[in-house]
Amino acid sequence: MYKNLYKSWLDSNKLNEKEIKELVEIEKDEKEIEYRFGKDLEFGTAGMRGIIGLGTNMMNVYTVKRATQGLAEYIKTLGEKAMSKGVVISYDTRRMSFEFAYASAIVLATNGIKTYIFNDVHPVPMLSYAVRELKTVAGIMITASHNPKEYNGYKVYGEDGAQMPPEATAEVVKYIEEIGDALSDKILYDEEKENKVKIVPKSIDKKYYKTIKKLSLSRKEVKKVGKNIKLVYTPVHGSGYVPVTTILKKMGISAMLVPEQTKKDTEFSTVEVPNPEMKETLTLGIKMADFNKADVVFGTDPDCDRLGVAVRDDKGAFITLSGNQAGILLLDYILKRLNETGKLNKKGFVVKSFVSTGMAKLIADDYGVELIETPVGFKFIGEKIKQLDDTGKRKYLFGFEESCGYLRGTHCRDKDAVVASMLFAEMVCYYAYNGVGIYKRLMELYAKYGFVYDTNVSVKYSGLNAMKEMNAVVDKMKSVDLSEIAGIKVLAMRDYSKAIKKLANGSVEELDSPKTNAVYYELEGGSFICMRPSGTEPKLKVYYSIKEQNDELALEKFERLKGEFEKFIK
Repeated sequence: MYKNLYKSWLDSNKLNEKEIKELVEIEKDEKEIEYRFGKDLEFGTAGMRGIIGLGTNMMNVYTVKRATQGLAEYIKTLGEKAMSKGVVISYDTRRMSFEFAYASAIVLATNGIKTYIFNDVHPVPMLSYAVRELKTVAGIMITASHNPKEYNGYKVYGEDGAQMPPEATAEVVKYIEEIGDALSDKILYDEEKENKVKIVPKSIDKKYYKTIKKLSLSRKEVKKVGKNIKLVYTPVHGSGYVPVTTILKKMGISAMLVPEQTKKDTEFSTVEVPNPEMKETLTLGIKMADFNKADVVFGTDPDCDRLGVAVRDDKGAFITLSGNQAGILLLDYILKRLNETGKLNKKGFVVKSFVSTGMAKLIADDYGVELIETPVGFKFIGEKIKQLDDTGKRKYLFGFEESCGYLRGTHCRDKDAVVASMLFAEMVCYYAYNGVGIYKRLMELYAKYGFVYDTNVSVKYSGLNAMKEMNAVVDKMKSVDLSEIAGIKVLAMRDYSKAIKKLANGSVEELDSPKTNAVYYELEGGSFICMRPSGTEPKLKVYYSIKEQNDELALEKFERLKGEFEKFIK
């Protein structure tokens, strides 16, 4: 089957000379042909993400056109009003990002759907904001987030500005499948329709900055010390350069830029992977900060929805904060400032993914606000905002995921590293004004709530059946009856694929959660272990949140739990 598909693409008159050459070069590589043509690139609740190249299982203009035609067919079923509301498209600095955005725009315009596109790279949060502000029926973001340079992706947003929910995604997938092959004549594409595509008005950018600046919590403190704070920022060659520097300037906070990493570079040539969660990605920023005796280093990923942070420890050396550590610092700061200024809403709630640190609940409880847990994926946090804040039932205060994604405000419905940069910089100013460093504040939180060690371990998979194999491992664990792990009692096992919790006494409770394939073990003493397949890359992820008296005891417990749990997996 895959051989026939490969030959049909090779013989197609739709491919240009360069594309045909790319396919000819792999004609003797059976494994590569199978990988490229062995299946269609999956379109799931996180859209598509894959390696750039020709083939049905790859990211290329043809698979992008096919996905967009499927989206167009879905929008047509919603009626003429939806078609006239249209779709807004953005893209980051990756290989082929503009080409994929342009192809998507032409397909939509050819199908008679109003289409907007940004005139330059714009991050995820500004795309989400534009969907809401322009009142479009959908949005498309071309990005593979923090993946290696060989990847690109295609994310679809609903009219609320959040990533499209599972039900609507299933409808889009149905229409995509009906198209058949990515070279099908059912895909409508007429470049003469380019004049129908509108550029997103510049006023959208101005409104975005004005909106997020209102989320500031410590203007007096920023005014007093903002110009004295030494902050180093790197966009890591991505789309965060303009928006992050713009909002910091508007706040009156000075930022030094890593010059080698401000330019758009599809190869991300100064880093191994453009992922600000990794200390290696912030190396140049830390080097610059040391030379200039700076206080803090920020880094954002290519689509600027994740913020990585490095701060000085009590010995003056830079350490990178985990997403969980940055998350609890921001959570505590936001609740603390709202409380101090008398603006902490009694109906307030915060949201985190269930794999993020258990420490969040201790902080939320202390301030008297509800903590809600969701599956991994910021669309689920956006869903909670829609259900509770949009309806006036509750007030959304903050949401975060351990993968360095944060959101304050309801202006967009995805991770926003622009807002996170603004708030974290402001937090640095607030604590500096009060004679406290960020690291010291983190230690104060551990002293108050108890030490929690959070980490995750990834097991890499490869090949066409990677997702199937990872899901099989997770499914297998659901049938393993665990009463204890490494001598620590298992209080309950959550099976998120069935949305149930099995308690140690044998009773079963229902979980108020969307279904996803993950198993979660509640351990005695407030610790947990969770396992799930990644939705964006071929990795099986195991999360550990270990509550102990100090870091030494937590690390010792982690090693014991990890060693024992990996035996079960194998």
